[in-house]
Amino acid sequence: MLNQLNALKAVVLRYTLHLITLAFGLFVSACMNLHAQVPQVLKDINGSVTLSSQSISGYSFVTMNGIAYFVADDGINGLELWKTDGTEAGTVLVKDINPGVTASSPTNLTVVGNTLFFVATTAANGQELWKTDGTEAGTVLVKDIVSGTSGSAPANLLEMNGTLFFSASTSGLGRELWKSDGTDAGTVVVKDISAGTGSSSPSNLSNLGGTLMFSATTSANGIELWKSDGTNAGTVLVKDINPGTASSSPSTFFVAGNLIFFRANDGVAGVEIWRSDGTEAGTFLTKDIRPGQDGITTSLHTPVGSLFYFVYSDGVNQRIWRTDGTEAGTFSLDDNLYSPGSLLAFNGELYFSAGNSTNGSELWKTNGTTSGTVLVKDIAPGLNSSSPNSLASINGTLYFSALTSETGRELWKSDGTDGGTILVK
Repeated sequence: MLNQLNALKAVVLRYTLHLITLAFGLFVSACMNLHAQVPQVLKDINGSVTLSSQSISGYSFVTMNGIAYFVADDGINGLELWKTDGTEAGTVLVKDINPGVTASSPTNLTVVGNTLFFVATTAANGQELWKTDGTEAGTVLVKDIVSGTSGSAPANLLEMNGTLFFSASTSGLGRELWKSDGTDAGTVVVKDISAGTGSSSPSNLSNLGGTLMFSATTSANGIELWKSDGTNAGTVLVKDINPGTASSSPSTFFVAGNLIFFRANDGVAGVEIWRSDGTEAGTFLTKDIRPGQDGITTSLHTPVGSLFYFVYSDGVNQRIWRTDGTEAGTFSLDDNLYSPGSLLAFNGELYFSAGNSTNGSELWKTNGTTSGTVLVKDIAPGLNSSSPNSLASINGTLYFSALTSETGRELWKSDGTDGGTILVK
């Protein structure tokens, strides 16, 4: 059993030990539409691997054409790109990109059509942009942006309109916005935003209805909100939120409906929640929740449909809020709830954990109204807490872990009703 658990650690890099066997089986069956009823170890990739912090953070599964791709270390090739079709025979190394035990450490796995782009490191090229069609022969360097071993360190990969956008760093331009169609010739800088060797450092890349939204730095405006249509001329400042050289430092971008929500500081209200439709006039503060320069501290942001949910802290209490992008539509859902967490969009509503004066930390849901913010089930009755976490939506069912005195922390599922919220095993 210990060998199996260690193997699963290498495959399912971020799941908890309590749920790892069940969660991985559910994940694979969801990705590949398999019909296996009993979750099981697919392959003992490395039965005695000892994970480092590098190997368990920053990696995740992505699916392309019914195949799940992930990063693992088999003890022979280092951290490399793997794939699985849900069978032991079909769980294989795609390519030993950096030959031998030295890892290529693929990151930023991003699907564009039938191509999986990622960032990998080799002794010959440094950290550069790679792609794969799922075969060893089709796993190749896209472009050696910085010739030689230095590497351009691509980051912030995002697919939009069938094109890959990312940031990369060169000695001549600094870190700027790039795009790629998967060819050497089609991998080009979009715009030298900072003009010269300085870096605009594009980050928070987001797709707002076919427009690329991101934050970038210039000497004239500081760190502000930008947009791009993929052309030099169409890459422009949206709004100088904190006028002049001061920075509003937009961050935490989330698209909800036809708006993008983010945190920014205009120099007057402090850090608050802003919204933008991609125009200067349509970019403004949703509400000055905490008047004055102090601003707010937020965490756990989740869009559901056209609504944007976030957890706001005033330094004493944490409350769950929602906004539709208007001041009137920005409000706390229930001031009696404390410590909301584990936010997840499911069946058009927001599910989360929270407690109140009657119940400990339990599973709640909301449709965005105060009256529609309700307890799903009091799993650990009374003021005891089941502390739901690791919420995941798989094939129309909500899965999560919960704690009871009878079973300890185990896997639960819910259809959103009290009666349909039950222990899986």
